[in-house]
Order: sequence, then C-alpha cells, then structure tokens
Amino acid sequence: MKRGAGILLPITALPSNYGIGTMGKCAKDFVDFLKESKQSYWQILPLGPTSYGDSPYSSVSSFAGNPYLIDLDVLIEEGLLEKKEITKQKWGSKKDDIDYGLIYNNRFIVLRKAVKRLLKKRSKDVESFIQKENSWLDDYALYMAIKNHLNDISIADWPKELKYKEPKAIKEIREELKEDIQFYKGVQYLFFKQWEALKTYANENGIQIIGDLPIYVARDSADVWASPEQFQLDKKRNPKAVAGVPPDYFAVDGQLWGNPLYDWKQMKKENYRWWKKRLKQQFRFYDVLRLDHFRGFESYYAVDAKAETAKNGKWKKGPDYDFFENVQDAIGKGEIIAEDLGYLTPAVYELMDKTGYPGMKVLEFAFDPNDTSGKYLPHRYTENNVVYIGTHDNEPLQQWFEEADPTHVKKAKEYFDIHADDDINYKMIQGAYRSVAKLVIVQFQDILGLGKEARMNQPSTIGCNWRWRYDKKVFPKKYAKKYEKLVKMYQRDE
Repeated sequence: MKRGAGILLPITALPSNYGIGTMGKCAKDFVDFLKESKQSYWQILPLGPTSYGDSPYSSVSSFAGNPYLIDLDVLIEEGLLEKKEITKQKWGSKKDDIDYGLIYNNRFIVLRKAVKRLLKKRSKDVESFIQKENSWLDDYALYMAIKNHLNDISIADWPKELKYKEPKAIKEIREELKEDIQFYKGVQYLFFKQWEALKTYANENGIQIIGDLPIYVARDSADVWASPEQFQLDKKRNPKAVAGVPPDYFAVDGQLWGNPLYDWKQMKKENYRWWKKRLKQQFRFYDVLRLDHFRGFESYYAVDAKAETAKNGKWKKGPDYDFFENVQDAIGKGEIIAEDLGYLTPAVYELMDKTGYPGMKVLEFAFDPNDTSGKYLPHRYTENNVVYIGTHDNEPLQQWFEEADPTHVKKAKEYFDIHADDDINYKMIQGAYRSVAKLVIVQFQDILGLGKEARMNQPSTIGCNWRWRYDKKVFPKKYAKKYEKLVKMYQRDE
C-alpha cells in the first residue's frame, strides 16, 4: 500500500433522482472528484443485499450485490426500462435522506420489468454469467425466491422441509418458483455488470476501491441456509450462541449483534474452504479489504442466544494465525486493513505483527485525558497505520466538536493549535495528513463540514441509520483544489 489519501463515502450516499445512491453517473462523477483532489482511494461500505434494519453489515449474502445500487438510468440507456416506468414511482421526498420503505417496495417493481426484458433477449452474456457464478448464485436466488414466496418471514419460521433443504421439497419449490429464481439471477447480472464498469473506471483513473468485510454473516441469510455446517447451530438450525462485543465506548451494555458464530473446528477441517470462496469474491469487488472486527479471528465473544444484552458473554479462542496462513492464496495480491479498534490483548497484537496488516487509528479517540497511552495521537503513529478522522460509526467531526466532552475538545484544539477563526475540520484533517501513517481516510461529511444531520450510523440503534445522502448534483471544485494542495504538501500522491 502506497502513501496516500482517500475519502469514505458509501455508494448509497451519492446523489440520485431515485431515492438512493447508485453505480451510475454520479458515482463516476465522484471518481472524477477524487482524481481532481489527488486522492488515491475511495472507501465504501459493504455491497451486499441488506435486510431488516438496512445495515450493510447485515447482508443476506456474502457473495451477491445490493439491487438498490443498480442505476436505473443505465437500464433506460440499455433499453431495459422506460423513463415513465421509473418516474411514476415514489422514491422519497428528501434529497439528503433514504426512505428505505419506499425503496424496498418500489425498486423491485421496476427491476422486475427490466429483468423480464433482459431474459427475453436470451443474451449469451447473461447465460454465461449464470453458469459461471452458479456455485453461489443458485443457492442465493433460490433462497431469495423462497423468502419472497413466504412473505419475507425469517428462515427460522420456514417450513421444516425447506429450512432443512429436503431434496423432494427443494425440487418442487424450484419448479414452482422458477421464474422468480431467474429474476434474482438476472438482478445479479445487472449488478455485477454495473459494478465492474464502475470499478474499472475508478482503477483507470488511479483510484483504488477499499471495501469492508463484516466478520460475521446475518442469521437470516443465504450463507447460513446453504452452509449450516459452517456455523455453531443446534439441531433446529438455531444459533447456540451469537456474536457481539462487551461494553465499550459505544455501548454500556455491549453490542449484541446476534449473528451466528462460526464452527472454526469444522472450517479448519475443510481448510477454510468457505472463507476462501468468500475472500475471493470480495477481492472481485475491491482492491483493498478492511477486515471488520479483526480481533475476532484471535478470540471471539460468544453471547448466549437467549440473552438480551451482551454484558455476560465469554471470550473463546478463534483460528488465529492458522487462518491467515491458509487463506493467503484467496487473498492473492489484494491488500488488507485490520480493524483493530477496541480492547486488544497481547495475543491480538501478536497476530497483528504476524500478518503485517496495517491497523487503524481513529483521531476522534485520541483526546481523552485519561488515556495515558496516547496511541491514537498522530505523533505516536507508525508508517503501517491507516488513519481515520472518524469511521462510519463515529460522529461527523463537526458534531464531535459540538458534543464531545469539553476536556477532549480542549485537548484537540491545543494539539492542533486551533483558534477561534480556524477551519477546525481542515486543521484536524491536516494533522492526520501530516503524520507518517501510510494512508489517511476522511469521511466526505468532514470535508464538507457537516454535523449530526449527516451521521451515517450510531451503533446499537436501529431505524435512523444508513440514511444520509449528499444532496447536491455537483461535487464542489473548491474542495478538490483544497485537498489537492494538501495531498501535494504532505506527499500523499506517491
């Protein structure tokens, strides 16, 4: 990984006429903005299809792409949709907000029209895609078709013969739902076609894509349904224990994620076959992969499946370095960032050292006067660090200055020599750029100087997250020039 700088902006947060950001023109315009700003990286959030709660970290598949991100104007250009078919649908009244209820109800109405026309053409490209991706696509499309047929009820409530994939029942349901199965396969063809075009455009313009891989998968997912032997499930296919983290900075009761835990012993017996497949797919999406909750590979936090909070979970031994030794062929030339935030033990630091992956430093964490380690302060960084002003889980910097503990804010202003008339965001970002860390990632909201209205996610809450969008059609050139100068000043264009 070269010395550089990048911007964090989810694709969903791009401007759009249809309620949510997509992989169309605005995405390419943002790549142009990154290039003008002399950025080297665009970090996005996970690309998988989302489910209840709309979190990209709770996807129904590790291998599929999110249908919401398919650009509808591109489908018009390709003759798969008519403009009037899109404009007669409601997409939301606010340009800076995503109404996921409307998107869920209306996006699939138009996608079904597009896919019907796509499949009618009997394109060799579509047939080739379906055949090539069969190892994951068939299970995913069947899972989605059954779920739609059962009115989206949780897999825990499916009829037993479908839940357990009994051959006779699966054969019958395949026949009954064959058109719907083909629809979900066609949607994935459209997603991958548009994503590959966008990623190629970014790479050709000198921009690498940083993606994010949640360590766990959703309980109600094609992954768990298709490969139950990879997870710690009981005879009824319910989790024996679930994932989370103990009480921390974000939540006094800990975070109860609820994801099923991996059966690491079984995975090791199979030489991590499932994980290799998952990683190979991720590196089709991204150039650099941030492994979320990296410490879970050394030890993972297990919470009783019936618990209401994560307070009383237990740490259990994970696969440790054996995992990374065995999956290296799946990673190939791809690069990894380890999300190493939170409480770390000596064993986790040892794993970090063995892998050599760069860890993360979050500048908003740096100014607690009670933290004597100073590990998040720029003068303590090493080259093998990736610096974030804040991640998608943090407040935008403007909100942090307004609402953080006054002693923390005072220390930050003293550290960066910030005075009353200064652009406080810029000064803090400049401090990160100045550091020896090889990479600096800044939320787009912080470049724009936005506040709490633009927060992307507040951990341990639902219903108000992942909704913010940039509401202008043009990415301002004044910021491009400002950050081009900053990149050159601190040699982040090597």
